[in-house]
Amino acid sequence: MVWTEITRPKYRRDELRYASDTTDGEWAVIAPYMPGENRRGRPRTTVLRNVVNSIFYIAQSGCQWRLLPKEFPPYTTVQRYFYRWRDDGTWQRINHHLVMLAREADGREASPTAGVIDSQSVKTTEAGGPRRQENQRTQTAPSHRHGRFPDRRHCA
Repeated sequence: MVWTEITRPKYRRDELRYASDTTDGEWAVIAPYMPGENRRGRPRTTVLRNVVNSIFYIAQSGCQWRLLPKEFPPYTTVQRYFYRWRDDGTWQRINHHLVMLAREADGREASPTAGVIDSQSVKTTEAGGPRRQENQRTQTAPSHRHGRFPDRRHCA
């Protein structure tokens, strides 16, 4: 991305605690996908926006879970939410919604209508070559063990 006089103020994050924290606008997009309160059990005391900010901090800084700054919820809490959201598909739903928004912002349809698979991007076997038929015998290499050869041509 090229920084211009128009884009620089748009993406400025000076007013945030960390550059990885979500802005109010970003949180407005993500918040509807966060799980609601449980009707049973203790009421939630952890603010989900702080959990998301913690996860984004780890993703951007590359720090370990245990090195999460003290301003965030305990790393065990953040870790529990991260794995729960990974397993129940919350991250996939958020990603799908963000992809649709990005496509619409580019003037395209929200969902793609076609896909292209390039032959260069399809993974093939590591070693190429023709496959051996089951009825073909394998050729064995000459045995040089103990000076013996399978036929007389190798003797000088």
